[in-house]
Formats: sequence, C-alpha cells, structure tokens
Amino acid sequence: MILGIIINLAVGLLCVVMGLLIWLKQKVSLLHDYHYKNVKEEDMLSYCKYIGIGIIVIGLGICATGILDIFESSMWWLGLVVGFVAGFAILNHTQKKYNGKWID
Repeated sequence: MILGIIINLAVGLLCVVMGLLIWLKQKVSLLHDYHYKNVKEEDMLSYCKYIGIGIIVIGLGICATGILDIFESSMWWLGLVVGFVAGFAILNHTQKKYNGKWID
C-alpha cells in the first residue's frame, strides 16, 4: 500500500515537472519530434503552453490517486480517471489545432 502511494506521487510529480518544463521553458524536445514537427514557429509558445497544461493535469490526477489512497478511500480511481480524461482532452485538442494530427 505505501509503495503504491509513493509510486503514484512520484510519477504524478514527474508528469507535473515535465509539463512545467514544456510550458514555462518551452522544452518541446521532451516530446517526440513527430508531435510538433508541423507546428508553425509563431504557434510554438501557445502549443507548449497547452501541451504542458495537459501533462500537468494528468500528473495532478495521478497525484490525487496517491493522496486518496493515503486515506484508504474507495474512490482512489476517481482522480486518475478525471485527470486522464481532462488531460487527454487538452492534449488532443492542442495536437489537432496546431499539428493537424497526432502522428505524422
């Protein structure tokens, strides 16, 4: 149980840090190149912002799972589901808007 909590919090925080690096430092190189190769240079700042936010939302959902697991809640999965659905929706919208598709 404690190992699962630690893993959830570590993976969630890793996603949050990665999202912050992409958003605030424009470290788009953390992504596969086919995800951003069709993004125009003038759109790169906005692209990085929304991709970073999407990854942060997923990371916060994973962290919420670990936190809910601390309290032995039977709803531990709720944070995971909400985080992934909301984060994926942001990522999907951003990819289609700026890159045209998910994979080239």
